[in-house]
Amino acid sequence: MNKTEAIARRILGWKLNRWDRWFDFENRKFIPVSDFQPDKNLDHAMLIVKKLEQFGYTFTKSGDSEVRFNHVGGAGANLAEAITDAAYSIADTSSLPDGWV
Repeated sequence: MNKTEAIARRILGWKLNRWDRWFDFENRKFIPVSDFQPDKNLDHAMLIVKKLEQFGYTFTKSGDSEVRFNHVGGAGANLAEAITDAAYSIADTSSLPDGWV
C-alpha cells in the first residue's frame, strides 16, 4: 500500500470503488485515484489535516517543509509533502480499522 492509498483508506475512510476511483462515504462522492495527490496539492493535503484534527490531532508547522501532528513529524520538499509524510507515519503505524486513526 503506497502513502496516498494508506492515507485515503486509514485516515479519510475512503474505499476503493474500482481500480481507478475512491468513494468518499462522508461526502457521498467518487474521487478518481489520479485526482487525489496530497503530496503535490496543498488543498488535498489540508483535507488530511482537517480530518486528523477531527480525530484529536494538533497540527503544527515549522516553516514550509516540516510539520507535526502531536508527536509525529514529517518533512518534505514543500508543505504538502511534509503533511503527507507525517500523515503516512500515522496511518502506517495505526492498528485501528480504516477511517479510525
